[in-house]
Amino acid sequence: LAGVAVNALALAGLGYLSFISTDEQLRNLQMWLLGSLGGARWSAVLLVSAVVAAACALGLALARALNAIALGEAQAALLGVPVERTKRRAVLVAALAVGAVTAASGIIGFIGLVAPHWVRLVAGPDHRVVLPGSALLGAALVLAADAVARTLVKPAELPLGVLTACIGGPLFLLMLRQLRSKV
Repeated sequence: LAGVAVNALALAGLGYLSFISTDEQLRNLQMWLLGSLGGARWSAVLLVSAVVAAACALGLALARALNAIALGEAQAALLGVPVERTKRRAVLVAALAVGAVTAASGIIGFIGLVAPHWVRLVAGPDHRVVLPGSALLGAALVLAADAVARTLVKPAELPLGVLTACIGGPLFLLMLRQLRSKV
């Protein structure tokens, strides 16, 4: 329910920005909402890379504690893991990385849902492998999708978020269906 409330506030903010925007600003906002790497500048790439590298390092520092929490919160607490503090830190690290990338590229959906699941299926549940593997696979998927988006409807560029949603949505539903059939 908190996510619904935050989403409502974010939509209200976007609605207000749309209301006060000029036509050019409105077009830029719409393109950001659709997601693209087309507007990437080296200064932004360097800044985002630094933030993501820091988030990856912080995430890897939490990997052992996250592995313990995956066994169950009670078991992790018995192992001496500060469960609530670790969960808060993990959320902050993820928000830092996702926020930096989203600020620069716009909303590119489903990569963050699909990549970790694929890595977990192939490499197992160890967060020391899942965290860097997810980052690398996610980056590779975005670059591959960007290449497709730039060539699919030449000379225009299909917004990356549209392409990833069209591919990622059905893939994620298929993954959920397979997980449900196992239970």
